[in-house]
Amino acid sequence: MRIVFAGTPVPAVPSLQALIDSRHEVVAVITRPDAPAGRGRTLHSSPIAELAVSEGIDVLKPTTPRDPAFIDALTAIAPDCCPVVAYGALIPRRVLDIPTVGWVNLHFSLLPAWRGAAPVQHSLRHGDDVTGATTFLLEEGMDTGPVFGLITETIRPTDTSGDLLQRLSISGADLLVRTLDGIEDGTLTAIPQAAEGISMAPKISVDDARVDWTHPAMGIDRLVRSCTPAPGSWTTFRGERIKLGPLTLVPDVTDLSAGQLRVMKQGVWVGTGSHVLSLNQVQPVGKKMMSWRDWSNGARPTDGELFA
Repeated sequence: MRIVFAGTPVPAVPSLQALIDSRHEVVAVITRPDAPAGRGRTLHSSPIAELAVSEGIDVLKPTTPRDPAFIDALTAIAPDCCPVVAYGALIPRRVLDIPTVGWVNLHFSLLPAWRGAAPVQHSLRHGDDVTGATTFLLEEGMDTGPVFGLITETIRPTDTSGDLLQRLSISGADLLVRTLDGIEDGTLTAIPQAAEGISMAPKISVDDARVDWTHPAMGIDRLVRSCTPAPGSWTTFRGERIKLGPLTLVPDVTDLSAGQLRVMKQGVWVGTGSHVLSLNQVQPVGKKMMSWRDWSNGARPTDGELFA
């Protein structure tokens, strides 16, 4: 099939590469416009745009998919199918109708669970044991279309959202190629999603990522892992915000109050609403992520000080 791929961030790259290497012809790529990044806030192309350019594939960067010039360009290309992975913008009906067989979305959850922008983060935060990826026919609703196929992935006890998304992006790329193969061969038919088990996964805001130390240790551990690497969980210390890497449970220690620190040569502990957690990595404002030891040597926290 002649396909136009839509995607933007790093997790979409394995899918584009797999499609380039497949029997299908990637005739163009749609991605979000260049965005400022880094300390200099200079404009950078998306990871998908960079891969497409390196492969000699035309790149479309509409400010919005409703742009008439973009609609005309996609209509002229006349794709058979538009596979999409984490593109980052809603596709209007007029654009959904352009490819012959529609838009096929790769979504990183087992639909209808965790519809929305942050399925991996919500799956971790809520303590799911298993997640996966789903291919489905894109509709105007939020991840509501009929399903072509899925794969499952076990969530490991120490997984961060970055770890889990990396694995899903690779296994999901294979699922996406197999889905397009099945559509072209006529061996695959989309099945409506179940009416039960629907849950929503809205984007995680910076405020959502703040640690509440009165919560149980297990919930805090899930929050921090779900927000690693983005947007990054955080707390305040001496009135300044610091980011936290994944924490380690200290078994059978419960004698610190919520947010209270205990500073030792072998580690820095912090109290929660249940058990104590041990710091691993800390990122002060304006600095890179560092070990708890380097942070402690610089900040010199004392016993009884608080994270808030």
